[in-house]
Amino acid sequence: MIGNRTSANGAHFAFTDRWGGVSAVPYDSLNLGGAVGDDPAAVRANRDLAARALGRDPGGVVWMNQVHGREVAVVHEPWGAGPAPDVDALVTTGTDLTLGVLTADCVPVLLADPVAGVVAAAHAGRPGMTAGIATAVIEMMITLGADPDRTTAVLGPAVCGKCYEVPASLRDEVAAVEAAAYAETSWGTPAVDVAAGVRAQLTRAGVRSIEGPAACTLESADHFSYRRDRVTGRLAGYVWLDGDR
Repeated sequence: MIGNRTSANGAHFAFTDRWGGVSAVPYDSLNLGGAVGDDPAAVRANRDLAARALGRDPGGVVWMNQVHGREVAVVHEPWGAGPAPDVDALVTTGTDLTLGVLTADCVPVLLADPVAGVVAAAHAGRPGMTAGIATAVIEMMITLGADPDRTTAVLGPAVCGKCYEVPASLRDEVAAVEAAAYAETSWGTPAVDVAAGVRAQLTRAGVRSIEGPAACTLESADHFSYRRDRVTGRLAGYVWLDGDR
């Protein structure tokens, strides 16, 4: 259901697959997205299941209203009854908080500098990557004391460059901004590699430790993919720090 990786300094990175939840077809079964048409009660149950499986308080998981931009919010406490902000990255220094990001082909980016006590979660789709969300989140982490050279970035399951077919004009438009994203599908047509673009931006920002993605969502039956299924659920990435670092 959930893959959880822990660093030597107490940072945790976790990504869900689509199994182990209570949602019905076509959201079967661990859908964590609340705005895709699934039963809200099932989504709440799934979010509770996932958080508790990670040993985290469901009430301390902070989400965002992802809009494919480059805005970043610093989080000090859960949003409560208010709406989540329209941003594509969250940053915190709070060990009682867990940051969450939802995807179904876009690149979930989890980052941590445990020495500074700073973690972040970002949503990098094609528009957000092109807008520079990876650069923006690193810049915000630096303002809170993080050092990019000390930061680990983990990219979760996302559609790969060999599967993300786009018109040639769109590929050229994206590559004019981020050359690393220029790609070709396995069947020889124009494509965009969003993860490669994110990796290039993180590298330019000074991040040396970058891992993933380990799976292509479109190719994997164990993951939700919007490009493959259209009506489907959402995966989640989670990042947090140990409270007793």
